[in-house]
Amino acid sequence: MYYLLKLFPEITIKSRSVRRHMTRCLTANVRNTLRPLDQRIRVREHWDSLQVATPDGLSDATRSEIQQRLARIPGIHEVQTVEEVGFRDLDDIANRLTPLWQGEIAGRRFRVSAKRRGQHPFTSADMERHLGARLLAAAPGASVDLRHAEVDVPVQVIDDRLRLIRRRWPGLGGYPLGLQGQAMALISGGYDSPVAAWRMIRRGIKTHFLFFNLGGPEHERGVREVTHHLWQRYSLSHRVSFISVPFEPVVAEILHKVPDGVMGVVLKRMMVRAASRIARRARVPALVTGDAIAQVSSQTLSNLALIDDASELPVLRPLLTDDKQEIIRQAREIDTARFAETMPEYCGVISRRPNTRARRDQIAEAEATFDFSVLEAAIEDATLTRTDALADAPAPSPASPAELLTLDSRESLAAADQISVIDIRAPHEREEAPLSLPEVPQLAIPFYELQQQAESLPDDRRYLLYCDQGVMSRMQALHLHDRGLTHFGIYRNAASR
Repeated sequence: MYYLLKLFPEITIKSRSVRRHMTRCLTANVRNTLRPLDQRIRVREHWDSLQVATPDGLSDATRSEIQQRLARIPGIHEVQTVEEVGFRDLDDIANRLTPLWQGEIAGRRFRVSAKRRGQHPFTSADMERHLGARLLAAAPGASVDLRHAEVDVPVQVIDDRLRLIRRRWPGLGGYPLGLQGQAMALISGGYDSPVAAWRMIRRGIKTHFLFFNLGGPEHERGVREVTHHLWQRYSLSHRVSFISVPFEPVVAEILHKVPDGVMGVVLKRMMVRAASRIARRARVPALVTGDAIAQVSSQTLSNLALIDDASELPVLRPLLTDDKQEIIRQAREIDTARFAETMPEYCGVISRRPNTRARRDQIAEAEATFDFSVLEAAIEDATLTRTDALADAPAPSPASPAELLTLDSRESLAAADQISVIDIRAPHEREEAPLSLPEVPQLAIPFYELQQQAESLPDDRRYLLYCDQGVMSRMQALHLHDRGLTHFGIYRNAASR
């Protein structure tokens, strides 16, 4: 028994030389993906398929993993479990085929699809009629339907060998990975960017991952998990890079210098500016984002054009015309939705009145006072991790979320000694909904300045961070704990929960 891998149909219509090149590339990818499971697995290349031979004695778990990996390799249209045996005549074929399929077709409409290669005393049509009649007699309630069959029963005869397809299931489709060059996907851990990266992988593009960190180690850990998942499931045949850029200082500079209405567009421009620099350094010729038209204010056509102007490389957007529900559906299909559902929505720049049609002169004026040395420093501080090492690093934070000091009420706060509350909300948020806690000392330090100011605060007190939803304060507190500043915790206003 072996596995037969049918090529993606678009591969089979290429010219002979291109098809052969694609098939060789796919063969190498299959070998690289399966080799870690067992060195004895063999992959043979044929004109219209690949044949994967596995050794006897494999455990059920290993065989199951082989089958799952085969279904997720780009370039494979269908995976078949095949047994080849000799045969004498059509009756012999029917005797072998009927026990395999009679239970599957019982009570259902079916057809037999026969293929034949070589010299035989019967035609493919003869095979279909003979085998169909035998199956019809053996399966209660079954019926033949050539146009709208519920079950297709495949059978192939190659010279003097009968190829029995015991099981078949769909592959990923697309083109062999690495065949169409490289790209760098900007990934955030939400629904959109992992789906965008997956679509590029499926089309045969070796896809690296670039993450702009807005929330410290806690944020990065979540994005590393979804990136490792994507690589392990869909591009295991190649080693690619995960690059993390510390972008909190850039966010702080934008919030200090850029007018409210164009903050989101300027942030995206800074990201693609940095991304194109990093990609060119790595000799990667294109960027990929999860943008979809009109999903947020920075993704109108006019704003996307302004964002593209900041990039030295083309920006590819495979989700551009997709609805959000379609993106979420595909995220569930590729099993990245579960990461997005548990990852806090973190955006360091949210305009109160975003401009959906920003002008070039507005953007130029907004960026005129921006200190680009901050962006240069973020690029220089970027760190690179190979995807096969993502699961090993970084190490867990010394303080888990459960170890952070968290107080949920004024009563608890009043009873605690040497406590100060730091309101980390942006100034306009504090003005719109002031925090009233007359019983304890308060400080107002916006989140984008906290990491710089924290070490200068006296360490003989405990500081509890406050924001409306508790997401930002938790991330900032964990970030500080990672730096060894363990006298920071969280204050949650029970009235606002």
